[in-house]
Amino acid sequence: MHKWQEWSPWAKLDPNAKTTFEGPQSGVGSAFAWAGNSQVGEGKMTIIESQPNESVKFKLDFAAPFESTSQAEFQLKPEGSGTNVTWSMTGERPFLARAICIVFNGDKMVGETFEKGLANLGSVATATP
Repeated sequence: MHKWQEWSPWAKLDPNAKTTFEGPQSGVGSAFAWAGNSQVGEGKMTIIESQPNESVKFKLDFAAPFESTSQAEFQLKPEGSGTNVTWSMTGERPFLARAICIVFNGDKMVGETFEKGLANLGSVATATP
């Protein structure tokens, strides 16, 4: 969780967002909270399951711009000399959020943002320390 801002596509949208950490340094119970501008909103994500080299699941509690709870997951699959990472998110959308997503194709926008995030993650993961 402490490395999230190094690759998150939302970090660039509000470099002044306030962030806090709770729980253990890593693994189940590790949490990251943020409060930023209208583009990043406010919320908290907590690791709820972690299978080394296989998957990480998060509970996402959004406070703004809409209150909602979702689950996100990273699936890791060895591929050649690297790892294929799949990032997904599921959850209920409040009525107003559903309406906005229909008008602005929210699934496409989030998908494109996830793609940017995965590209950033690949760059960070393969950078020489």
